[in-house]
Amino acid sequence: MSHQNASIKSIFFALSANLGIAIIKTIAAIITGSGAMLAESIHSFADCGNQGLLFLGLKSSAKNPDQEHPMGYGMEIYFWSFIVALILFSMGGLFSIYEGIHKLESHEGLTNPTIAIIVLSVSLVLEFASLYGCVTQINKLRRKESLWNWFKNSRQSELIVVLGEDIAALLGLLFALFSVVLSVITGDPVFDAIGSIGIGVLLVIVSIFLGIKIKSLLIGQSTDNETRESIILFLEARPEIDKVLNLITLQLGPQIMIALKAKMTNVESANQLITNINTCEAELKKSNPAIRWVFFEPDFE
Repeated sequence: MSHQNASIKSIFFALSANLGIAIIKTIAAIITGSGAMLAESIHSFADCGNQGLLFLGLKSSAKNPDQEHPMGYGMEIYFWSFIVALILFSMGGLFSIYEGIHKLESHEGLTNPTIAIIVLSVSLVLEFASLYGCVTQINKLRRKESLWNWFKNSRQSELIVVLGEDIAALLGLLFALFSVVLSVITGDPVFDAIGSIGIGVLLVIVSIFLGIKIKSLLIGQSTDNETRESIILFLEARPEIDKVLNLITLQLGPQIMIALKAKMTNVESANQLITNINTCEAELKKSNPAIRWVFFEPDFE
């Protein structure tokens, strides 16, 4: 299964769930007057926008190289993931905090809180389904790694963002549900306002956390260690190469650029050396279709 297919499916699961949830939450927020519910609806609409930008990033990253961008557009997915992580998450978070502070000052009570509780409970189920779909796609890629190690080592910013969104959404829903229930039990609307502020703080924290993770990819990060080691093992198993002396890798969205210096086996002519280098490059790209650019420096120590 290709990495891009996993990303597309995960984004689609999240978009489908969030769009339905956002509409339901907005209706419930209008009926109940719940600040936490309104914060959650804004969060869900922001998530829909997030998924739209991720789809845009995936489409843009597939464009062919041109004269101005000879290394292609693969890193566009990192740019849009960064925008999603910092701006949309933060905007949703700051609005939620503002709404919570407004509710604290106005002391407005809830109307029809039962509707809010039902909607939040249904939303929890839908968000869990979205998270389950995302993790299912990740499981097809992470092999024997733990989910946490995959998150730290993965170079797929779009899947990282979707996972972060889904986790934040579940925690936000739990905050909202808990605050609405407390407001009903105590009759004090302050708990609803506190829930809205808590959701906002959660979104801001998640946005910063994801932004730091994606920043490494955006400024230029190597492939993961497993891919790098597999490239070295493949090259050193080739009869044309005696030893890999140096290998630099760069992850460019779904594509990989490598620059290598290798000690070559002895040959009788320059033409044979050129043939051996071309053969290694072709076989390397065949072994890993993500490798698009290979810069080869032969050596004869």
